[in-house]
Amino acid sequence: MLNKDELLRRTNSGLDVFKHYIPVQWKTGRNFLNPLYEDRKASCNVYFDRRNSVYKIKDFGNDEYSGDCFFFVGKLKGLHCNDGADFVEILKTINREMSLGLDNSDYTPVSQSTPQKGSLINSEPPKNKPYNIIQQKYTQKELDFWIQSGITPDILKLYKTVSLKEFRSENKDNKPFYYTSSENEPIFGYMGKRYVKIYRPFSEIRFLYGGNIGESYCFGLEQLPAKGDTLFITGGEKDVMTLAAHGFHAICFNSETSTIPTGIIYKLTFRFKHIVLLYDADKTGIDSAIKHEKALAEYGVKRLLLPLSGEKKEKDITDYFIKGNSRKEFRQLFIDFLDNLYSETMTMLKSCEIDFNNPPAKAEEVISAGDVPLGTQGNILCITGGEGTGKSNYVAALIAGSIIKDSRNIDTLGVNVRDNSDGKAVLLYDTEQSEVQLFKNVSNLLKRAKLNEKPEELRAFSLTGMSRKERLQAIVQSMDKYHYEYEGIRLVVIDGIADLVLSANDEAESIRIVDELYRLAGIYRTCIVSVLHYVPNGLKLRGHLGSELQRKAAAIVSIELDSEPSVSVVKALKVRDGSPLDVPLMQFSWDKELGMHIYIGEKPREEKEKRKEKELATVAREIFGVQKHLTYIDLCDRIQQTMDVKERTAKSYIKYMREKEIIIKDPSSQNYFMIGHII
Repeated sequence: MLNKDELLRRTNSGLDVFKHYIPVQWKTGRNFLNPLYEDRKASCNVYFDRRNSVYKIKDFGNDEYSGDCFFFVGKLKGLHCNDGADFVEILKTINREMSLGLDNSDYTPVSQSTPQKGSLINSEPPKNKPYNIIQQKYTQKELDFWIQSGITPDILKLYKTVSLKEFRSENKDNKPFYYTSSENEPIFGYMGKRYVKIYRPFSEIRFLYGGNIGESYCFGLEQLPAKGDTLFITGGEKDVMTLAAHGFHAICFNSETSTIPTGIIYKLTFRFKHIVLLYDADKTGIDSAIKHEKALAEYGVKRLLLPLSGEKKEKDITDYFIKGNSRKEFRQLFIDFLDNLYSETMTMLKSCEIDFNNPPAKAEEVISAGDVPLGTQGNILCITGGEGTGKSNYVAALIAGSIIKDSRNIDTLGVNVRDNSDGKAVLLYDTEQSEVQLFKNVSNLLKRAKLNEKPEELRAFSLTGMSRKERLQAIVQSMDKYHYEYEGIRLVVIDGIADLVLSANDEAESIRIVDELYRLAGIYRTCIVSVLHYVPNGLKLRGHLGSELQRKAAAIVSIELDSEPSVSVVKALKVRDGSPLDVPLMQFSWDKELGMHIYIGEKPREEKEKRKEKELATVAREIFGVQKHLTYIDLCDRIQQTMDVKERTAKSYIKYMREKEIIIKDPSSQNYFMIGHII
């Protein structure tokens, strides 16, 4: 008989009820997080009340959540113990979901036409239950039952679902019972290695178990792929197969109210991008999904609510497809779910999307060499070189060209610089020179620009007196101020970018600084010239700071001393479009009479070819020093990575290296190798 005292007797004074409904790991007398609300401090426990001889839960932080097992289940289900009807419903819920069999605890052999109450309905299964089954071939009516959900015989076979003629087992009192299949009440079995779960879709008692189903029952787990995009957790086996029939990955545990093993979820997070709870749209399903979502929040598990009424024939994913919804419509439902999940990000990203009906304004060239752009709006130009090579004088020439407002002819050391006819700001931040030296340098560049006084829009700052952190802050804030004051910034020069970080080999700092400068260049649509004061290694810059600039800069220019020490040579290490080895080698030297460096032309073509051959030989030694033989595709990839060039440029380099016999192609294996060719 269903009553409070009998239920307590069957559940070890209520202890088994707490064990069934509390999803977290806990022990009696030890504190844990209360699952009834978002508890942040473990301050509740389950204890034995000796006075009333029942187990209770005690919350020391909030006594409103303390009580016996009936109170606890009532809280979970939204029912009140003080209400007579609600209390009866609580008793029925515990009896049903824990399979206590209090309606009629004595089982007798019955035919399929007189089903027993009190058997295992949507509950945690018994352990080591003896059973016997007789399998049979599917009838057409049985197959039609599955096919209406899209589940084909192949799906049934894949998920080891069989048709049964008979199922025999024992109840909790070890009394035998059996069920036989009929046309109107078929029996299906979900077969495991040591168990069977019985499914009787048209019977009062729908689910039973035989054998040892274990504590971590998970249907569909072994059918999952090694990797996937989305995994759905459903309320039942039929829903798993329905989703599989429509091309989606799914699993289920024993019931929607079952505790989900966190170990399984943790392992699945490495295999699937999304793990989504897809429970029934009725009250039990929604409440269970909310509870599991909170319990599994650390694993990123989300829940998707089906657009169904929650009525008996309109509550699960199988009903959703039976109603006529297609795979495409369910995918759109999931896409809408992602839109809501990522709404803030997608709103921000929308402004970053390229609109081909309204293409962005073309980035204007600020600095170029011949037909090759070196510095453009929204990009970084890096200038590097050793001590005394003339970097500062080269930079001064760029600034001189950017501050003139007319087309007067001035010497910008071989490069073309856009003038400043619109009067935008030109900013120079020097992190190494003293105020005296910076004043002298600016005076010289004004002389080069043929100006008698400094233009108002040219601002020069010596940042040597600031800390490294303060320097970047000063640059960021002053750029913002001058952008508005002069309605734009033509050019920004940071002479000594390494002095903005504690160490040029600090990877995190290097990434942060370069990303920030790249961001500022884009915001203010200007070209930022960054001067890096150390000698590059061939075509590559050294250190983490150099590596970041190599990736983000639109062009990298190196200033080196020629064999004649009075001459400086400008060569490109990187250009975004084209090959750096095809950019002319420009030269400048000191003119005593004029009191400044002057452009003296390009190096002869022979010198350019010699440099190209030498640099490519160095690259080849680096590549083949790791692996002696490479296929054409692998060699092309290595050149792209090493030199940061595009595929077509890498292919032209391979052709050039073959012509110069820097590398050789093995006719038998078609692989390439290098035989110690040294320039």
